[in-house]
Amino acid sequence: MKEELRIFFTAMMFYTQLPCPKWVDHNPDYMNKSTRYFPLIGWLVGGLSFLVFWLSNFLFGPEIAVILSLAAGVYITGSFHEDGFADVFDGFGGGWTKSKILDIMKDSRLGTYGVVALIFLFGIKYLALQKVAGHLQSPYLLLLIFITYHSLARLTAIQLTFTSKYSREDESSKSKPIAKSYSYKEVIGAYVFGLAPLAVLTTIHWQLIFVLVPLILLYLISQRYFNKWLDGYTGDCLGAVEQYAEVITLLTFLVIWKFM
Repeated sequence: MKEELRIFFTAMMFYTQLPCPKWVDHNPDYMNKSTRYFPLIGWLVGGLSFLVFWLSNFLFGPEIAVILSLAAGVYITGSFHEDGFADVFDGFGGGWTKSKILDIMKDSRLGTYGVVALIFLFGIKYLALQKVAGHLQSPYLLLLIFITYHSLARLTAIQLTFTSKYSREDESSKSKPIAKSYSYKEVIGAYVFGLAPLAVLTTIHWQLIFVLVPLILLYLISQRYFNKWLDGYTGDCLGAVEQYAEVITLLTFLVIWKFM
């Protein structure tokens, strides 16, 4: 139990800005094992974002509540995934070779492609989450939605590491390190924690299971695209897929409810 707790706190240390016990360090072995808890971090981020939404909705109304909940998610993760999303757009927008794309993605400066991509990303997130929140009257169900879209997004992203290789030959990166080796425990753990919230949701509305269809397509397309251009993935690629998956999950929920 103590070993698993250490692995969980390692995941929390790398994927969020939340305080961790002092005895948690940057051990590469624990970093690799922490992958099993990456979707569980989504539970944490989703739950805290919902709490901010719920309190803000009571005080200010739904429009401001949605903005504050999104801001809370960005703060909790330290813009970890959004940074990767913007870097991927800058890299693939300005680079035409593997080395050039990787160089641009490594650059800490934000370019036009990244800025424009972030504007559209947060615009769609805001409108989609506002519609989702307006569609649901039950706080319990909305909490499940928050947790589900965060956990599914992280599961979709982390699948790339199970089936592709790390692209940077020198393993250089300006961002936090990422896990690069796995056992069956990491794979099983990621799928269990990634799919469990959706499993609970489907007991209420079974049609929501179809959210997996576009997420599977996103994973397959992303894997093929990154393998074609980079011969694998980078941490920025994972961040981009995670953000795409958040938006796709919210939009798919809206489409499903429209035809239920």
